[in-house]
Amino acid sequence: MQSIITLEKPLTRVALPDWHGKVWELRQTCDTRRKDASDLKNASKEMRNDTDCTTRWDTYINNNRLQDRVVEISKWAEIFKNKISAIDREVALMTKEKDLTETEIEFLGLSFTVTNECLTQRDQRGGADLCTDDAEIEIKHELSMLESLKVMLKQRCMAAWEQTNRLEELKSQLSQDLEDKIESLEMDTYLLGIDKNCGNISYKPDALRIPNEMLSYEAWLEHCTYLNLKAETELKSSFKLRESMYIPRERARMDLEAQNDATNFALRKRIYETQRIKNELDWQRLNMVQDMEKLHKEIDAVEKAHLNKTNALKLAESRLENRLHKGGAECCRDEAAFGLENEVTQLRATRANLKNMMNRVKATFNALEEQLVVIDRELHNKNHALNTDLRCLDLRARLKTGDRAGPNTQMDRNIELTKMKDEIPPE
Repeated sequence: MQSIITLEKPLTRVALPDWHGKVWELRQTCDTRRKDASDLKNASKEMRNDTDCTTRWDTYINNNRLQDRVVEISKWAEIFKNKISAIDREVALMTKEKDLTETEIEFLGLSFTVTNECLTQRDQRGGADLCTDDAEIEIKHELSMLESLKVMLKQRCMAAWEQTNRLEELKSQLSQDLEDKIESLEMDTYLLGIDKNCGNISYKPDALRIPNEMLSYEAWLEHCTYLNLKAETELKSSFKLRESMYIPRERARMDLEAQNDATNFALRKRIYETQRIKNELDWQRLNMVQDMEKLHKEIDAVEKAHLNKTNALKLAESRLENRLHKGGAECCRDEAAFGLENEVTQLRATRANLKNMMNRVKATFNALEEQLVVIDRELHNKNHALNTDLRCLDLRARLKTGDRAGPNTQMDRNIELTKMKDEIPPE
């Protein structure tokens, strides 16, 4: 009978060599696992170091790229700001030139009015004074010059208006692009200021998507270059247009002033000639009136002489008639008869001559009277023509008022000729 009853597992016993084999296998497995873990740990550490370096350098490089992008956008934004400022200045200068040209056109309207009034006034002349003289030729030449200047200045104003519209449209494009650049600049500056520790970062649904409207860098640079080149081209074109407006306008003003002086000179010359003829006609009229007074006295004297000769003829004929009634031998042709016959013949001839002279004097008096009427009519026409030309000069005085008036002093004239008015500081 056993003292201790032992119970064994109902399993097959492992032999000692197998047990040693199992221990060796377990040892090998642990060593392998530990080696794999160590290799994995080293690989993970290497990967962590590599990824940290890569991430840090990628972030640094992208920060530099963002910084370069901010600098580039800032440069283009500054260029566009300068271009917009230049366009504003150019639009202001173009508007000023356009206003000056329109003022010149308005003055041409006054010149048209004055020229038309001068032609209307001079058409009121009468008689021989209604002629085509130098003054009328100059006024008509001035009228044709005004027409050509008006057409030319209108074309310049229309070109200035179109150029201003182009500049305004270009300014709108530059302003819109500048707003986009400022917005992009603010965004890139903000992106440059955040890091991985900020709280406002998160995963995005599709951060790598490329929108259809997104441009390439080359297209963006080409667009910026195109806008800049277009702005420079428009500014140069505007500058040339302003020059083409200033020079013809000043030349037109000088030509118009020269034509105005020529017309005024022709009018003054015509006034001088008319005044000279009027003075001569006044002198002729005075002499004719004096001659008519003398002729009138001479007519009275001839009539008295004719009347005296009539009574003398009556006396001589009465003596001859009475002597014919003598009787007998006393009725003869003696010396007294011959003398009375000669006296009657002489008196009849004298009366005929006096009658003829009186008719001639009266005819001359009538001719002088008719010529006096002609002279009075010519004097009336000359006075009217003289007053007409003087009124034309008074009308044309309106063309020399305001800024068209001449300088008061030699210094003002020199300042005006050298265009130094804007350079002199106000007193």
